[in-house]
Amino acid sequence: MVAGAAPKPRNDVHVWGWVTAVGVAVGYLSVLLANPRHFYTDDTEAQYGPMWVMLGRQLREGRFPVLVPWEWMSGNYSMEEAGLYNPPQLLVDLIAPSVDDLALYATVVKLIFSIVAALGVFRICLAYGARAPWSAVAAVAFPLSGWFLFFDEASWMTSLTGTAWMLHAWASAVRYTRGRGGPVSVFVYLYLAISVQYVFPAAEAGLMVVAVAVGEVVHLRDRWPSLRLVLVAGCAGLAGLETYLPGMLSSPATWRGNERIVNDTFLDVPWSESLNASLPSTMPAFDGWWGYVQPMPMVYIAWFVVPLLAFVDWRAARAVARELTGALLFGAAVLMWTAGPGYIGPLRWPGRVLPMLAVSVLVLVCVLLSRCGAFTDPRRRYLAAGLLIALMFVRSTSAAPQLVLRHLMASMLVGVLVAVTVWLVRRRGVPAACALAITVMFPIAYEQVRDQGPTPMSYHFPGRRSEMTAAFPPFEGVTLQLGDRALVPPADQGGDKAWASLAFGNYAKNMGLDYVNAYTPIGHAAFSALLCMGWDGSTCPDAYRRAFDIEPSTGRAVVDLMKVDRVVLQRAQYPAAADHPAPRGWRWVDYPGHDRYIWVLERDGGPVSARNGFVADAHNVTAAVIDRDSVTSRLQVTSVHGGRIVFSRLAWPGYRAVLGDRELPIRPVAKTFVAVDIPAGTRNAELVLSWRPPGWQAGIGAALTGLAGLGALQWFHRRRRRVAAPAPAVAVAAPGPDPVPSLRVTLPARTGEQLVGADGDLLVGADGDLR
Repeated sequence: MVAGAAPKPRNDVHVWGWVTAVGVAVGYLSVLLANPRHFYTDDTEAQYGPMWVMLGRQLREGRFPVLVPWEWMSGNYSMEEAGLYNPPQLLVDLIAPSVDDLALYATVVKLIFSIVAALGVFRICLAYGARAPWSAVAAVAFPLSGWFLFFDEASWMTSLTGTAWMLHAWASAVRYTRGRGGPVSVFVYLYLAISVQYVFPAAEAGLMVVAVAVGEVVHLRDRWPSLRLVLVAGCAGLAGLETYLPGMLSSPATWRGNERIVNDTFLDVPWSESLNASLPSTMPAFDGWWGYVQPMPMVYIAWFVVPLLAFVDWRAARAVARELTGALLFGAAVLMWTAGPGYIGPLRWPGRVLPMLAVSVLVLVCVLLSRCGAFTDPRRRYLAAGLLIALMFVRSTSAAPQLVLRHLMASMLVGVLVAVTVWLVRRRGVPAACALAITVMFPIAYEQVRDQGPTPMSYHFPGRRSEMTAAFPPFEGVTLQLGDRALVPPADQGGDKAWASLAFGNYAKNMGLDYVNAYTPIGHAAFSALLCMGWDGSTCPDAYRRAFDIEPSTGRAVVDLMKVDRVVLQRAQYPAAADHPAPRGWRWVDYPGHDRYIWVLERDGGPVSARNGFVADAHNVTAAVIDRDSVTSRLQVTSVHGGRIVFSRLAWPGYRAVLGDRELPIRPVAKTFVAVDIPAGTRNAELVLSWRPPGWQAGIGAALTGLAGLGALQWFHRRRRRVAAPAPAVAVAAPGPDPVPSLRVTLPARTGEQLVGADGDLLVGADGDLR
């Protein structure tokens, strides 16, 4: 017999849905009380926040910011984590330039997406038959789980947003295969997860679809619903192909060009760390940025998930196991993933999938507690819960023995909470117990964040853009900075100190300045080698010499080919630079108040970046610029004997040169600069140099195909619903002197549906048999 899910009155779902949203907001408030900058740190302050401001400015000016030439190796936003084809992200970008307090804006945006993520968990639990109170417990717990709270929400914004959409795709996938929803919501949520432009949520969404498809075949004993799900997912993948196709086709030019499957120990999380999932004091042991014992509870999920397993009726759980096959498969897959390999192509650092393990555990535990909870005879179960807590204590103490007293206190706290929760279930009902389970999450999160102290990942950038702009020099034109962020000690990291003169990561975007240096996880390999520039815009000490080296084929310095107007040198890296004469054509310029941190070189004749478009060198060619923008240069060219034009554009794949009606080959100079050979006999001809993301036409075609496929699946879904409309309900009255209230029964239209009576008893199972 297949156990049926308890009925979920619509009002009950709405109430606990609001509890979920409010609970996430209160959780955020608890975290902010412990650390006001928790949600504005690391990549959020150095990558995402400033990028939103820059992209928003470009969009407001009517430009689609797919390429920013003066940012060089970090300016190809068809490959960066920009979400250019993700409508919610574009809305975030459009609003960003109007907000001065970027720390506040990032926190609000993250709160909204965390609520979206929590509601996704809520919907998954409901889809698997959990009652609304237990669904809310799982939903509020997820944003406060270890890795998600300390990394995805604190720093890695695209992981947060992608996960939020992927969770809703999961819920919609289960509903679609079980006949309670259509293909459109599955398609939309999958597309949003893919188009965030971060590969982990996309890969996790694909794994989820496979797990749900296989699980529903096991549950429904029918392959067609799963086949329809796979088709919808394929359509969403086609629609989202434009997001990743440029990166795939351009990867040979980047740092990621030789990625493969390899293993190392960095952020490989041993499976035994799962035993720590309910101890708030846990400090797991595995290789990470801070050594072997981590300074934050990365593997923590929620205080109740391990000890309350003792209060599950496992005999009853076997009856619902088929329904949960998809969640079990997904959880098992991500559990194996967390332990390695360290690199699977672009997917590096297995610890990043810990949030998926947290979701799987929360869903499974809360569904089982909702449908198979056993709280009526708790004595033996209290003993089992105590043993589970003791096991967590031993494992956490083994990982961080110096914290034994803290682990002991946390174990006692969890034991008390378990006892009170079970008492509430028995005396006040499940809603009261679930309210307690949610409420105690907030002080736990507060204490975890407070105990960590100031996040060890922070750049300590100012939160307000007006403060940044007021303190920073008014650099006009294109600036190249040569320096190393590692040389800025923590005591100097402040808006009125080093960050008033130096710009690492995307910091310059906050102030609307055009810097070569920016944040990129992709990187153009040749340009990076040319100036030994790293992912955060830092450079090596030899970069100064390299920047003024002469490129042999043109006879011009690298900074001339880049058309840089200014070179800023970090004094900590070049303490005696100004004691030597400036390079030819340049002069040392003093910026009072900034000489503690930087030396500044500027051109004798003023800025050159706006002169003659992007033409950096013309040999045996006369070139007059007609027009230019970020992706196109139009010139009128003349060359009697043939020559060459070198552009101050980075040679990304995707450039095309057309002279009149003739296409010319692109021949990069130093593997870095776009160059075009002009044939002899050319007179006043128009040369058009244009760039488009590689594969953009194929991406558009794939998107149209995906939309057409969705249309067909939606038509089939609606037609199928009309054909399979249920028959009218039939009233059945029991004869005899003692009348029994009539019972209305609707026979199932197709395999996979369940009917539940008003008292919660299962009338018709998923196999179509009357109970």
